[in-house]
Amino acid sequence: MRVWRIARQRYLSLDGEGARLNGGRWNREGIPVVYASSTLSLAALEYLVHVDVEDVPADLCALEIDIPDDALVEDVELSSLPDDWNRVEDHPACTARGDEWVSRGAALALRVPSAVIPAEVNVLLNPRHPDMQRVRVISIETFAFDRRLLT
Repeated sequence: MRVWRIARQRYLSLDGEGARLNGGRWNREGIPVVYASSTLSLAALEYLVHVDVEDVPADLCALEIDIPDDALVEDVELSSLPDDWNRVEDHPACTARGDEWVSRGAALALRVPSAVIPAEVNVLLNPRHPDMQRVRVISIETFAFDRRLLT
């Protein structure tokens, strides 16, 4: 499975450190998780909703990441989430589900609905899972948003 991530040049490592330090929708602080998206366009939208457009850095990169096809992947179904899951930042139901997935350690990846576009999918990686060593960055390209998106 191919997934995408947009990050600043100094944060290209797939160690989950940023999510560990700050928490996120699917993990609380202290738990490392790598956030990625099923498409580059979704990764771009996910990045934009987390930054003020006037603060978009100039040193962004798009990472194309390969997850081995035989790696165990779990899914969070949209129908299993509360109605307000994507309107409440770091919704407790989402955080609990992600933390539980990490603590069980069974699956390398967790497919979750995107809060930006619920019909699309983000993919979380557990950097402490043994199969993480088989995850490969296929390409790293300089990434810049079209200026029309930033005005």
